Amino acid sequence: LFANTLKQLGIEVRFADPKDPENFRKLTDDKTRAYYAETLPNPKLKAFPIEEVASIGKEYNIPLVMDNTASPITCNPIKHGAAIVVHSLTKYIGGHGTSIGGVIIDSGLFDWTLDPKRQPLLNDPDPSYWGISFGKAVPEVLGVPIAYTVRARFVLLRDLGSAISPTNSFHFIQGLETLPLRYKVHQENTEKVANFLNTRSEITNVIYPGFHKNAEDISRTKKYLEKGNGPLVGFELKGGKEAGQQFIDNLK
Repeated sequence: LFANTLKQLGIEVRFADPKDPENFRKLTDDKTRAYYAETLPNPKLKAFPIEEVASIGKEYNIPLVMDNTASPITCNPIKHGAAIVVHSLTKYIGGHGTSIGGVIIDSGLFDWTLDPKRQPLLNDPDPSYWGISFGKAVPEVLGVPIAYTVRARFVLLRDLGSAISPTNSFHFIQGLETLPLRYKVHQENTEKVANFLNTRSEITNVIYPGFHKNAEDISRTKKYLEKGNGPLVGFELKGGKEAGQQFIDNLK
């Protein structure tokens, strides 16, 4: 999506290494519209420095959008400064593989009118809605600056038609009711699997937030994954790529 599809639509995406949050500042210019990141990105599973990058964004009036799909219970990105949080509902929130969908959560804490040139779609008059400026009109009517999600609903949903079906919505609501219980067990099982993999001689490296050795990674894990190390684990086999392919082919 970022490397190819958006480029074809005329949108430039620059990739920053989050190991040093200042890399985001180095790649920022007058045309930068947003920072986007995953809380617990695959495959390295190193917690993203949310607060540090969000703080840089605030200096330039740039919102931080966090994909929190992998850590819906253990991390609250809005608490650490994220303006927008997105989830793939299909994963842990739905939990049963029955539906496809996503959700956008607006923190209501980002002022989209502070830099009209950086956020023109939310500040310029919208000809399809009688010339209103969403950035100004939404807070006046609703009392909170959630222009991002309101415009997504009124304009993009209307034009692109990406509406979730009632049946899928029902499935996700059902899944949400048991998310805390399921996610707790997911994390417990993942920790057991990680510890087991760590004893195997065929494995050269187990990738798991609880096993990070770098001081910065350990610190970020404790800070941002407050209620557990998450439900993801990876590992590397002796023999590299060929061993990995053989392992996958032998799965039943």
